[in-house]
Amino acid sequence: MTKQKIYILNGLLFLFLISAFTITPMIGESKVNIIEAFSKSGSMSAEILFGVRLPRIVFTFLVGGGLALVGAVYQALLRNDLATPYTLGVSSGGAFGAVLAIKSGIVFQLFGLSTITIFSILGSLLSILIIYFVARNRIGISTFTLILAGVTISMFFSAVILFIHYLADFTETYRMVRWLMGSLDVSGWNLPITLSIFLILIYFYFHINIPAFNLILAGRDVAQSKGVNVQKLQKGSFFLASILVGVIVSMAGPIGFIGLIIPHSIRLLYGAGHKKLLPFCILIGGAFLVWCDTIARTIISPAELPVGILTSMFGGPFFVYLLIRRKRN
Repeated sequence: MTKQKIYILNGLLFLFLISAFTITPMIGESKVNIIEAFSKSGSMSAEILFGVRLPRIVFTFLVGGGLALVGAVYQALLRNDLATPYTLGVSSGGAFGAVLAIKSGIVFQLFGLSTITIFSILGSLLSILIIYFVARNRIGISTFTLILAGVTISMFFSAVILFIHYLADFTETYRMVRWLMGSLDVSGWNLPITLSIFLILIYFYFHINIPAFNLILAGRDVAQSKGVNVQKLQKGSFFLASILVGVIVSMAGPIGFIGLIIPHSIRLLYGAGHKKLLPFCILIGGAFLVWCDTIARTIISPAELPVGILTSMFGGPFFVYLLIRRKRN
């Protein structure tokens, strides 16, 4: 692209990002008076804006950015366009843990995290460990085996989830189905702050390894010849990316296709270099999910459409497009 087109594209993406934090807080069933919200701390507008909408928007932004970041990392490590947290089975493990918590009826809190959140994190960690021990070999992680193990584990956990559904009563089934659709409805700043800490720390690891990710695009042998410890990078990136997915799924439920749509869209616009890809995944992925959530909570107001349905409606056709594109290439 010419410099002029790049400036225009950057400007449009910047406006899209800014709109996620300036326009979406004003959209909702209850009207917000922006002057009153900033001038009167105890007013209704202030409570709605700072106590309800902004925590949700920030949390949604972090979820979308985190899922897009993980999708980009998985695709780089495995050199596979279709690698996502869902194809690798991590999200299914988290969903299994959450459904098991709902069925068990165990209720407690640890560090401000609910039973469902804790069980979901444990389920994701279980999935990570199984997949890793299946896929590891003498030279690192077999990408083919990793994907195959991820798909198998995902199918297994899906079957177990259906079995738990079968044993559940109506109330438990409703809670399970509602959670599995994904929800970004948070109150207060505990979850946004917790998730931001995980995202910042894990992104820092990925950022310092951007040159290595770029070399891996040329192949494992090329990267090793340039001094990259591919085995160490694979292990560290896979575990950290999977832990981030586990935390996100435990807090927001399974929200599909963000890790597929956003990284590929950015590659089409800016190329495959990770210096732009990784930060842009967070910024554009976060803004994209904020707008999806805004549409989901207003399109059938006063009811709320689960945001996972909306992202899947966008992601399904995009997934088919990728398959057709790969076939033609």
